[in-house]
Amino acid sequence: SVAWVADEAWARVDSMLSSSVSLLGWRSRSHAPGIVVKGGQVLFESNVDPASRPDLILEVATIAAQKRARISRDVLKRLGERSPQLPEVWSDTTRNSFVELLLSGHDAIAPIETLDHAGLWERYLPEWSVVRSRPQRNAYHRFTVDRHLLETAANVSAFADRVQRSDLLVLGALLHDIGKGRPGDHTDVGVELIAQIGPRMGLSTEDTSVISDMCRNHLLLADVATRRDISDEQTVVSTAKAVGDPQRLQLLHALTEADSLATGPAAWGAWKAQLVDELVHRVDHYLQGGSPAAIKGNEFPTAHHMELVEKGAVTIETTDDVLTVVAPDQAGLFARVAGVLAIGGLEVHSADLAVVDSMAVEVFQVSTRFGSSIPWEKVQRLLQAALDGRLAIDARIAERAKTYVGKAAPAELTPPVVRFDDEASATATVVEVHAFDRIGLLYRVARSFTELGLDVRTAKIQTVGSRVVDSFYVTNSNGTLVSDKALRDELTRSLLHAVSPL
Repeated sequence: SVAWVADEAWARVDSMLSSSVSLLGWRSRSHAPGIVVKGGQVLFESNVDPASRPDLILEVATIAAQKRARISRDVLKRLGERSPQLPEVWSDTTRNSFVELLLSGHDAIAPIETLDHAGLWERYLPEWSVVRSRPQRNAYHRFTVDRHLLETAANVSAFADRVQRSDLLVLGALLHDIGKGRPGDHTDVGVELIAQIGPRMGLSTEDTSVISDMCRNHLLLADVATRRDISDEQTVVSTAKAVGDPQRLQLLHALTEADSLATGPAAWGAWKAQLVDELVHRVDHYLQGGSPAAIKGNEFPTAHHMELVEKGAVTIETTDDVLTVVAPDQAGLFARVAGVLAIGGLEVHSADLAVVDSMAVEVFQVSTRFGSSIPWEKVQRLLQAALDGRLAIDARIAERAKTYVGKAAPAELTPPVVRFDDEASATATVVEVHAFDRIGLLYRVARSFTELGLDVRTAKIQTVGSRVVDSFYVTNSNGTLVSDKALRDELTRSLLHAVSPL
């Protein structure tokens, strides 16, 4: 890449400067037989023969990582010309050296990229040629596929003490997106590739299976935590079934955070981390033999909410990033609150809703789009006006949309999708809406449910880049599941209209 070439040029300048400094007493240091670090570069002594040292490539890269040194061009040339071919199945020493390099963390990225530019990295992973310098399909990824894999492995190395098998952790991180760039679903393709890579690395059948499962489920925890009600027993049971055992859960937990951090700033934050941690806690409890019903999380409605209900009056409370609204139950209340939050420039992450004694309890977790403080006083004024029927919500949202400088979508690359999930909950039908993010989107979607007489119990809002995945736990007005096909078709029609460009 251009960046690598530029780095190499500056490294040569540094090397020349270091050479002049060496006249004043700079000494080379030996770090392994025949390998020295001098002037910020890894060098060979004259008697080193790569042909007699099958793991010398990895040894050199690890020293470069540990000493934050560059691998000299002469060393790369000699390694390329004299290094022996790898056997069909790696030795334990080779695999351990490979893992040791990955466990060096972010300091390993530059040496690995240097090996890749010299054609040496592909000797270990021929599959790397497809992901090399490959752009991501989503704009919210800040790295190409190959660099994303290296960043994920580097991130996850910091979590090595959280798992029993740090070797499987870094290998799984390095390979979790190895299927990208090939025909078919990248996860399915990755699982197939790992079935070949694992045995080649000398991994056992079980260890290969673990890494395959890491690839298969690398999005599972984040998706479930942000799209499903983690207090629902069915969510815990289905997630545990997909994960399999506590060891795999440990590995996936660490991989989820490392992968998200490597994706970009929009992919990980305190809110998402808290949800994933809580989900992992619940799933681990179940996998260890506990009952999902025995885990007490944040009960809703809380005792405080019940006190507000007993007052029988409209109450608007704000604390940190949470808005609580208690008001007489009425059709469209959820949509009104969502509309006010959009007018106030807030993003909704989740919403919990309940009706107790004809009083609605609605709790929203929100944030500002640009990290500024939440203008609660303004939001409360607007919300009171909306509840009193004195706020033109549609017009206000349209006005804000005209001045909003944010995610632009000149054309829909992916059409909106509505999906129904009948397995996620025993008490509600989960409706997923995949669409391009727009000001007031949640408001328009909520109106679709109101229009068809459906009640929303819980809403989970996930926004990544310019795309949103909104999940709603929905029932008929009598509390039953939404199973009628004609009603589902009509709801789909209404939702697709709601998320279409204005």
